[in-house]
Amino acid sequence: MLEHGGRVRQAARRYGIALPDWLDLSTGLNPESWPHTEVPLSAWARLPEDEDGLAAAAQRYYGAPHALPTAGSQAAILLLPKLRAPGRVGVLDPSYAEHALRWREAGHELIRLRHSDCAAAARTLDTLVLVNPNNPTGERFSAAELLTWHAELAARGGWLVLDETFADADPSDSLAADTNRTGLIVLRSLGKFFGLAGARVGFVLGSEALLQRLAEPLGPWTVTGPARDVARRALSDRPWHAAMRARLQERSARLAGLLRRHDLPTAGGCSLFQWVRHPNAAQLHDALARQGILTRLFDAPPSLRFGLPGPEAHWLRLEGALATVARTRAEA
Repeated sequence: MLEHGGRVRQAARRYGIALPDWLDLSTGLNPESWPHTEVPLSAWARLPEDEDGLAAAAQRYYGAPHALPTAGSQAAILLLPKLRAPGRVGVLDPSYAEHALRWREAGHELIRLRHSDCAAAARTLDTLVLVNPNNPTGERFSAAELLTWHAELAARGGWLVLDETFADADPSDSLAADTNRTGLIVLRSLGKFFGLAGARVGFVLGSEALLQRLAEPLGPWTVTGPARDVARRALSDRPWHAAMRARLQERSARLAGLLRRHDLPTAGGCSLFQWVRHPNAAQLHDALARQGILTRLFDAPPSLRFGLPGPEAHWLRLEGALATVARTRAEA
């Protein structure tokens, strides 16, 4: 199992700080979740039904021809590598590590790539897997270059797999609407933008034939009835979508400014997180954790990902902790 953000209980044990006293900035989740999560008793009392309108709501929201609900995007990350014979798979480095792990476990040869390598790699790979915007760097790929790479791959029966988990706040480069093309697969999730990670609802967007192949090993009832009910309504709440996109962009810019004022300039980010490269990232992570603030630590390259604080009190707490860390560094 890989390390991921959100392990607050583990941090509470390690640092001896009670669970309620933590400020968790490690996950990149929207701290202001979609709020209307009450569900009728019938959602608990009946088996989930595919005809409940969830897939249709996802198709409207993403502008996609077809959508397959899954138990978060992780379910698709686990299964997609098993649908292809072992081949050469390109992954961005650094990026969300689950992709590389699952393709390697399925017997594929991994090729580590930078953005500048992708154009040439698309002419030789069997599958290219990209996160857009990338996690943790925030690096973005334009729709035009992605479609060019897809054409190169598809001409040889290859796949372009796009993880758009962080794309909701700015979907301008999303290829969701193009997923009727053979060999183009897009993963989306309600965890980040909607702040509903605990519901474990994601979607695979792709051709009807591909989704049928994926649905069979997933089996029936992959998403619970209560989660389906909440997801369908959240995807349909257009006024909330528009207001939240504006708020997240403002808060992300505020976070970048706050970090910069404390000598931690960001190397990248998106509307839900900021990424700071620093040679002493592990020490910074530890210093903040000793104050009850959890960030996401990366070893290669040494860096920290900061999610967005929620209420104003959380912003003030982060600012105070950063000031304490800066003073300690100056005195060392």
